[in-house]
Amino acid sequence: MASRNDSSWILQACKSMLVVLGILVVCIVLYFGSRGFNMFREALDRTSLSEMASSIREAPGYAPLEELPECYLDAVVAVEDHRFYRHPGVDLIAATRALAHNVKAGDIVEGGSTITQQLAKNQFFTQEQDMERKVAEMFMAIAIEQRFGKDEILELYVNSIYFGEGYYGIGNAAEGYLAKDARAMSDCECTLMAGVPNAPSAYAPNENPELARQRQQQVVGAMLKHGAITDSEASELAACAA
Repeated sequence: MASRNDSSWILQACKSMLVVLGILVVCIVLYFGSRGFNMFREALDRTSLSEMASSIREAPGYAPLEELPECYLDAVVAVEDHRFYRHPGVDLIAATRALAHNVKAGDIVEGGSTITQQLAKNQFFTQEQDMERKVAEMFMAIAIEQRFGKDEILELYVNSIYFGEGYYGIGNAAEGYLAKDARAMSDCECTLMAGVPNAPSAYAPNENPELARQRQQQVVGAMLKHGAITDSEASELAACAA
């Protein structure tokens, strides 16, 4: 009888702990959700989505999406956010995977950000890795998706992302690193440039050509994995990146 009572007490204690943990999780979500939403609203009050888009479009070196090589656009989507055309601004699958990896590592080792979230972060927020900013970034990404089409978002992203060496946007980066118009990039150059923004200080072609080529190989691998290129095309691109 004592054993059954002990088991019953332990079971009840576990249930109580789960309830407490559940309440704690809800409180944490509400706390950061509220603060993140306020940060999002404050950022939007300072700069509207239309103003953000106009500032990018009016910058020197702006390259319309339809004039950029298809290989470059395919490479960016494949390596940065292969579900870009299927999610509403936030990729729950990628976010969940990143959270699991970060918990396991005990640090922020993976962001799980979509192209839209990266645009939101770069244009409206700081680069600090904190929960409130991440929540605000998600709210902003959803707002951006509601305001612009996918192609518009991709166009704004590739024309504003930082490539290192003071180059913002693919137009300026192609002129700076390749000495040519972005519209004239070869497929090999497209895969090279698509890999740079992930870590500009490490992958800048002029500074670290070997690391840039290694990153290029990763881009080609991502394109093959996600069906953007065939096996034979991947072999050709891998050869040029060797």
